[in-house]
Amino acid sequence: MKNKIYHYLTIICLFNFFILSTNGVEQFNFDITDIEILENGRIFKGSNKGVVKANNGIIINANSFEYDKNTNILKASGNVKMEDAVEDYTIFAEEATYFKNDERILTKKNSKATYGDGQVIYANSFEYDKNTNILKASGNVKMEDAVEDYTIFAEEATYFKNDERIFTKGKTKSLVHSKYEIQSKNIKFLINENILSSKEKTIVKDNKLNVYNLDEFKYLINKEELRGNNVVAVTNFGLPKSDKIYFSNAVIDLKNQNFLAKDTKIRIHKDIFDNSDNDPRLEGVSSKKNGNVTIVNKGVFTSCKENENCPPWSIKAEEIKHDKDEKKISYKNAFLNIYDVPILYFPKFFHPDPTVKRQSGFLAPKLSSSDIFGRSITTPYFYSFKESSDFTFTPTLFNKDIKMLQTEYRKIGRNYDLITDFGYTNNYKSSLDNKKKDINHIFGKFNLDLEMENFQSSKLLVSVEKVSNDTYLKVFDKYISTEVLRPNNFDILNSELKISLDHNNYNLISGFEIFEDLQITESDRYQYILPYYKYNKILSKNFMNGSVNMRSSGTNELKNTNNLRTRIINDTSYRGFDFISDLGVKNNFNINLKNLNSSGKNDTEYTSSPQIDLMSSVEFISKLPLIKKTNFSENYITPKISFRFNPSDMKNHSTDSRQINVNNIFADNRLGINDSLESGRSLTLGIDYKKEKLDDINKYFEFSLATAIRDKEENNIPKKSTLNRKNSNLFGSMTSNLNKNLSLNYDFAIDNDLNTFDYNSVGAQVSINNFITEFNFIEENGEMGDANVIENSFAYTLNESNQLSFKTRRNRKINLTEYYNFVYEYKNDCLTAGITYNKTYYEDRDLKPSENLLFTVTIFPLTTYQTGNLKKEN
Repeated sequence: MKNKIYHYLTIICLFNFFILSTNGVEQFNFDITDIEILENGRIFKGSNKGVVKANNGIIINANSFEYDKNTNILKASGNVKMEDAVEDYTIFAEEATYFKNDERILTKKNSKATYGDGQVIYANSFEYDKNTNILKASGNVKMEDAVEDYTIFAEEATYFKNDERIFTKGKTKSLVHSKYEIQSKNIKFLINENILSSKEKTIVKDNKLNVYNLDEFKYLINKEELRGNNVVAVTNFGLPKSDKIYFSNAVIDLKNQNFLAKDTKIRIHKDIFDNSDNDPRLEGVSSKKNGNVTIVNKGVFTSCKENENCPPWSIKAEEIKHDKDEKKISYKNAFLNIYDVPILYFPKFFHPDPTVKRQSGFLAPKLSSSDIFGRSITTPYFYSFKESSDFTFTPTLFNKDIKMLQTEYRKIGRNYDLITDFGYTNNYKSSLDNKKKDINHIFGKFNLDLEMENFQSSKLLVSVEKVSNDTYLKVFDKYISTEVLRPNNFDILNSELKISLDHNNYNLISGFEIFEDLQITESDRYQYILPYYKYNKILSKNFMNGSVNMRSSGTNELKNTNNLRTRIINDTSYRGFDFISDLGVKNNFNINLKNLNSSGKNDTEYTSSPQIDLMSSVEFISKLPLIKKTNFSENYITPKISFRFNPSDMKNHSTDSRQINVNNIFADNRLGINDSLESGRSLTLGIDYKKEKLDDINKYFEFSLATAIRDKEENNIPKKSTLNRKNSNLFGSMTSNLNKNLSLNYDFAIDNDLNTFDYNSVGAQVSINNFITEFNFIEENGEMGDANVIENSFAYTLNESNQLSFKTRRNRKINLTEYYNFVYEYKNDCLTAGITYNKTYYEDRDLKPSENLLFTVTIFPLTTYQTGNLKKEN
C-alpha cells in the first residue's frame, strides 16, 4: 500500500513540474523537486532546493522559490546564488527577488557579489539593474580587489560595471596597497584609470605615521600621487615630536614623500630648539621637495611664539633650502628682521638643521665689546671627525689688533672620555707693563674606566689647568669658550691625577695635585701634594649597639717653595645607635681615636724628626624632642646637650680661620681640622624651636640658640671660633617665612658678656605684587673678623616681557661702594634685549675700576650681540 502511495505522489510532482515548465517556458526553466501550486495556478512555490534558469543566461540556486506568473516576479530564499555567465558576475544572498519584466534584482541579508578577477562586494542588500549593468549596495558595504590590493568601506555604493566606475554615499574608508588609509565622503572611483577622488573633507594616513587632511582630493593609485586643496600634513602623528605642514594646494608623491605645493606653512614641533615656549615655523609662497632636498621660495623663518602681532625676529629669504643628506639649511638673499624692520642682509649663509646634534659647520656668532678690548666678533666652527670625536675652533677678532684662537677637542671611547681646550691670544697689552705679548691657556680632563674586576668602580682622572697670565681668567672671562673646563676659582688653578677605587668593603682615593695661587708671587705660588690618599672602611656595622669605621689619609705637601709637610692620619670612630629612654630622651654615644704620623721641614707645626701622636675623644649627646599641636599649627621644641672630652693635646690651630654658627656647633668635626681632635672638656648647650602651619608647610618660623662652655681655656683651638674660651659666643639664628610677602633670616653671635654682637647677618626679602627686593647685611667684630658689608637688590616686573633690576654692594668699613648694577630687560621666548649700566670699583692688576652703559640683544637660537660702551662713546 505504501509503495502505491509513493508512486502516486511522484507522478503528481512530475505532472506539476511539466505544467510549470510549460507555462514559464518563455521566461524561466525550473528544476525543482517539490512544487506547490496556489491561487488557480498563479503562484508556484518550490521547496527542498532547486535551480531556476532564466532565458537571458541567469541561473539561480536557492533552498526555496516563489514565482508569480502574472507579475513575472521570482523570489528566492535560503543560500541564494545568482550567476550571470554573460556579464561574468555571481550574487550571493539570504533572499533575492528577480523582477523579470524590469530585469531588476533585489537582495537582502548577507549579500555578496563577485566579478572579474578577485573583485568582491559585500553588503546588507543589493539592487542590480541588468539592463544598465548597475549594482547598488547598501548597508555595511565592503568592496575588495585582491589583485589591485584595495578595499572600500561605505554605507552605500553604486557600481557602474559598463563604465567601471564606483560611487559611494556618506562616510567612506579606503585601504590602498596595504599602506594607505583614506577617510572621506561620497568618493568617486574610476577603476580603469585607478583614480580615487572626492569633493569632501578627507583624511589620508600612511604606514609611516604621516597624516594628510584635505578639503578635497584626487589620488592616483598607480603613481601613489595625492592631490588636493587646503592640505595639512602631519608627521609622526600621535608622537611628541610631530610637525605640521600647510599647503593651499599640493601634489604629493606619497611613495617618495616628494611634493610640489603653493602657499606653504611649516610648523615644526615646539621643543626642537630645547625651548617648549617656541613655535618654530617656516612660511613661503611655494615649495617643492625632491628626494631629500626641500626648497621654499620667498620664505620667512622664525622660532618665536605665535601671536597676533609680528614675531620679534624673523629671517626673510628669496630661497630657503633644506638638504637632509647634508643636514644643512641654506638661505639666499636673506634679511634678518627685528619686528619686521630689516637690520642685517646676508647674500648667502647656511647652518645645520635643528635635528643635527653633531655636524661640521659654523655655530652661532657672537658680537660683544669691553673697555679693555673694544668691539669683537667670535665665529666658532664645529668639526666632527666621526661619532666619537670632534673639536670646536673658536677665533675671536678684536678691533684693537688682538686675536684670540681657541680649540676645544672632545673624544669618547668605550671606557674613556677626553676633553681639552687650548687658547692662544696675540698682541695682548697689559696695563702693568704696556708691552704687547702673546699669552695662552690650556685646560684638559681625561676620565678612564679601569674596569678592574674586583671593584664596583675603578676610575682614573687626569686634569690640567694652566694660564700664562695671572689675570687671564678675569680679563678674558666672557671670551673663554669652554664651559666644562673653565676653572671654578679664577685665583686658584688645580691640576691633578686621581685614582678612585670602590670596593664592597672599602673605598680608596689616591693621586697627585698641584695648586697655583695666581695672587701670590712666582716663587711661593705653587703647592704640591705628591702624593695623597684617602681610605675608608666600615669595620663593623653592628658592634656593641653601634658601628665602627676606619679612615686613613696621607699627604706629602710642599708649599711656599721650601715648606715640606708629611702626614699620615688614621681615624677610628665608634658611632652608637640612638637609644631613647622612657622619658623620651634620645641619647647617643661616640668615640674617636686618631693617630697622627708627621714630619716637616721649615714648618712651624711639624718637626723634621718623625712624630707619632695618639689622640682620643668621647662625646655624649642627648636630645628631648617635644611637640605641641593646635588647630592651626604644630610647635616643636628640642633642647639638646653635648659633652665632649679629649684627654690629649692638639696641634696649634689658634690662627686658623674657622667660623662657628648654630648650624655646625653640634657637628662631629665642627672645627674642620684633620690632624687633631678638639682638646679639653666642653659642654655644648642648645635649643631648637619651630612653628609650622598645618595648612601650608612652607609657612614656618624657626629659632635656634647654642653655646659652648669648658672648664678652662684651650689656646690651640682657633680663636675665630671662640670655642677656645671658657664661655664661647652665644650663637643663634632666626628664620621667618609666615608671610607670603616677607621672609626674614637672621644669624648672630653675641659675646659671652652678652653686650657685644661679634657677628650679624641679616637677610630679608619683600615681595609685593610685581616688586621684589632683597636686603643682606653682614657685620663681623672682635675675634670673629672685621667686616661691615651691606647689599641690596630689587626687581620690578612691568609686565610679562619687561623687567627692571638694580643691585649694589657697599663696604661700610672703608666707606666705599663696590659696584652698581642697573638692568632694564625686555624678554620673550625668542628675543632678549637689555640695557645695562654698571660701575665697579674693583681693581686687580689689569682690571681697573670701570663705568659701562651697554646694550645687549640675544636672538634665540641664532646669536648674541653686545654694543660697546655707549657712555664712553657719547
